[in-house]
Order: sequence, then C-alpha cells, then structure tokens
Amino acid sequence: MPKEKHKFERIAFVASEVPEAIEAQAALIKRYGETVPNEADAIVALGGDGFMLQTLHRFINDKIPIYGMNRGSVGFLMNDYREDDLIERLQAAEISRIHPLSMIATDSAGKAHKSLAINEISLFRQRYQAAKLQIAIDGKVRLEELICDGVLVSTPAGSTAYNLSAHGPILPIKSQLLAVTPISPFRPRRWRGALVPNRVHITITVLEEEKRPVSAVADHFETRHVVKVEIEQARAIELFMMFDREHGLEERILTEQFKF
Repeated sequence: MPKEKHKFERIAFVASEVPEAIEAQAALIKRYGETVPNEADAIVALGGDGFMLQTLHRFINDKIPIYGMNRGSVGFLMNDYREDDLIERLQAAEISRIHPLSMIATDSAGKAHKSLAINEISLFRQRYQAAKLQIAIDGKVRLEELICDGVLVSTPAGSTAYNLSAHGPILPIKSQLLAVTPISPFRPRRWRGALVPNRVHITITVLEEEKRPVSAVADHFETRHVVKVEIEQARAIELFMMFDREHGLEERILTEQFKF
C-alpha cells in the first residue's frame, strides 16, 4: 500500500534521456532534494508515456506511488509539468490502482517466456503472410480461426493507446474488463473484437506457425516465433499511479471518448 498522502515528502526523481527531462530533474532535485527510489514516499517520473511505462515496470514490485510529469511528446499518463507546489500536488493527487497483465509465451522450441504488460499484449505477424490465430477463453475455443496482421489484449489503462489506434473500445479505468482487438482482420471480416471479464484466462494459439510465424509483445518485451500465448490479469501485483485531481485517469479516459 502507498504511504499516507501527508507523508509525500521524500521524493525520488527519475528522468528519460531527453534534455528537457534531464534539465527538469536537476531543477526539481535542487528545489526539493533527492531520495533514492526505494526509500521514497513517491517517485516522480519525468518524460513521456513510454518512460512512464518503463518506470512502472522498473518499480513494479515496490508498491511506491508514481507521479508522472510530462517532459516528452505524448503525455496521456502524465500530469502537466510545473516546478511549483509539488508537495501540495502530491498530497492532493488521486491514486489509480492498476493490475498488469501476465503473459506466458511459448516459442517453437518449447521454451516459455514470462512477461508483464501494463498497457497491452500484442501478437504480430513476422512475415508478409497474414497470421492465423485461434482464440480460447477459459479453455473454450471462441474463435476457430482469425486471419489478421495480429491481435491485442488491452487493459483499461492501455485502452486509449494502441488498442484505440486499432479501433478497439475505450474502457473506463475501473471497469472489470479486457479488450480483445484484432489488428487488420481479414477473416472473419465483420469481427471487430470482444470485451471479456478481467478474471478470464485467454489462450491464443498460432496456426500454421512454421509458414506464418508470429511474435508476441508485452508492452516492450518481445518474444519471437511463438506457438501459444496465455494471458491473464496479474491480480497479485498492484501499481499506484498518481494524478492531479482535475485530470485523473478516469476523467482523461472519459474525455478521450468525446474527442474527434
């Protein structure tokens, strides 16, 4: 569990490699001091959404709240950058609790690769030929054959990222759902994906895997030549993301649905 809000005083600052983030880190350390991450009440991540995901993965087992400030190009998961009143902003911030997805990807040699994903788990064709995939939910085959460029399984937190670009639905952050979204589906032509409860076990089997090789990616961890991918929510792992009250993650996801 995160520490009480009134104790958000020992802050660790981590930054991406872009100059704006490094400059901001130096300025904030000068103003608020520096604490090593494992002794901090909160971690402030300076960068864009990609760096926020890296930071969440880096401290995934530490149960320390992470507050992002945008010093990158995309900042959906970030708060606005401001040097003033940081302690007050942390004290007033909303905390969103996030559970990542667990992936076990079995490759053609029979080796199992385990990874975690905060946004989504995606399967992609590796060559010019479309992938052929079979999708089962809790052991029951629901889609015998999907011919496509790929398919992804998204959390609510990741539903506005790649999932949205692939025409998947936006999920409210507190919804108990996962989005299963095809990427450039060829057949069945009219299948546009599914919403499934977040407690289910999803198994995606690669058909004709030698002729049509497929890779699997959990956020930025890739496994190539997979034959089977098993996905479920990692309920034992809880991440804490902090947002300014007027721009909480729930509000951002709601607002995103009314943009054009």
